[in-house]
Amino acid sequence: MTEGDDSGIKARGEEALTELAQAIAENPLVGGAVARALGAGERAAVAQRQAIGALNLASSSDFERLELRLRSFASRLEAIEDSIDQIRDDLAALKAKDAESSAPQADA
Repeated sequence: MTEGDDSGIKARGEEALTELAQAIAENPLVGGAVARALGAGERAAVAQRQAIGALNLASSSDFERLELRLRSFASRLEAIEDSIDQIRDDLAALKAKDAESSAPQADA
């Protein structure tokens, strides 16, 4: 066989596969089976979520929401800690200033 023959066979094979795939996709039995399979998958997912809920178990989305809430809480806590540090520094500065003003001043 020559290279030209190989490419012709390859082209006819690809064309036959394309026609076969198109015929399968257009077949109402195949389309119905795919639709039923997808519907069954969705029903199974719903049943799984309901079972997890009935058992009072956390789902992955519950964990994701909890993670977001914890991150938010940590951020707010850090801001509060920063504010407390600033208040402590301000209070220390006020105490030092008060100590300076109430200390007896030496006569010059």
